[in-house]
Amino acid sequence: MQSGALSTRGSIYDKIFDILLMVVMVFVLIITIYPFLNVLAISFNDSSDTVRGGIYIWPRAFTLENYRTIFNFSTLMTGFVNSTLRTVIGTLAGVASGAMVAYVLSCREFQARRLFSLMFVITMYISGGIIPTYMLMRDIGMFNNFWVYIIPGIVNVFNIFIVRSYIDGLPYALQESAKIEGANDLVIFLHIIVPLCKPVLATIALFVAVGHWNSWFDTYLYNGSKKSLTTLQYELMKIIQSTQSGNNVRNSNAEEIMSRVSPDSVKMAITIVATVPILVVYPFLQKYFVKGVTLGAVKS
Repeated sequence: MQSGALSTRGSIYDKIFDILLMVVMVFVLIITIYPFLNVLAISFNDSSDTVRGGIYIWPRAFTLENYRTIFNFSTLMTGFVNSTLRTVIGTLAGVASGAMVAYVLSCREFQARRLFSLMFVITMYISGGIIPTYMLMRDIGMFNNFWVYIIPGIVNVFNIFIVRSYIDGLPYALQESAKIEGANDLVIFLHIIVPLCKPVLATIALFVAVGHWNSWFDTYLYNGSKKSLTTLQYELMKIIQSTQSGNNVRNSNAEEIMSRVSPDSVKMAITIVATVPILVVYPFLQKYFVKGVTLGAVKS
C-alpha cells in the first residue's frame, strides 16, 4: 500500500513538473518569436497607420509599399548580389582554410604545432587597429576591389581552435589505421577528418556566413566610392540614415522615402530583408549540429 501511494505521489509530482516545464517553454517561445512577428507586422503595415501605434503581431492595414519603396533603390539589387557572392565565397574559403589549419595544428607529428598555436593566440589579443589595417589595404591595392571582402578575413583564429578541439576529440586510431594502409595527410583530411567534422564545420560556416552577410563597415572603408562593389547591408545602412536625418547620405532617393513611407516602416522592412536570407539557410545547417557522428566508429 505504501509503495503504491509513493508511486502515485511521484507520478503527480512528475505531471506537475511537466506542466510547469511546458509553461516555461511556451513563455520562452513567446518572448523569442514575438519581436520578430512584431517587426514583420509593422513592415507590412501602412506607414500612415503605423504612426498611430498598437501594431503587435498582425498588420492592421496591409500593404507592400514599404518593400516597394526600398527595392526601388537602383543599388539595392547590386548590393544583394555582392553580399550573396561574398557570403558564399567567403564562407567556403573561410571554412576550408580554418579546417586545414586546424588539422595541421592537431597533427601529433607536427613538432612546431605548439609554437604556431601560441602565435595564433597572440593575434587574438593583439592587433594593429583600424588605421594600420586601412593603410595596409591601401598599400596592397585592396581599395575598390571585391577581394577585400574575402582575403583579409579568410583565416579566423577562433574558428580554427574550435575545429582543432573537435578534431582532438576524434579517435586518433582512425588516422593511425589510415596511415598503416598507406594514406597520406591529404587523403586522411578529405576522407576521414572532413566527413567526421561536419557538425563543427556547419557551425563555423554559419558563424562566417552571418559575419559576411551582416558586414558593411569594410564596404564603407574600402569600396564606398564604387557603386558596383556596394553590399546590401551598406545600402540598408544608408537608407536608415537617410530616413532618420533626412540628409542625402550618398543616396539620391532619400526625399522619396521620406514622402512615401515613415522611418519606422522602412527600418522594419529593412530588418526583414536583411534577416530572411539567414533564416532560410539555417534549417539546412541545423541537422549537422547534432553530435555523436563518431559513435561506434572504433571499437576498443
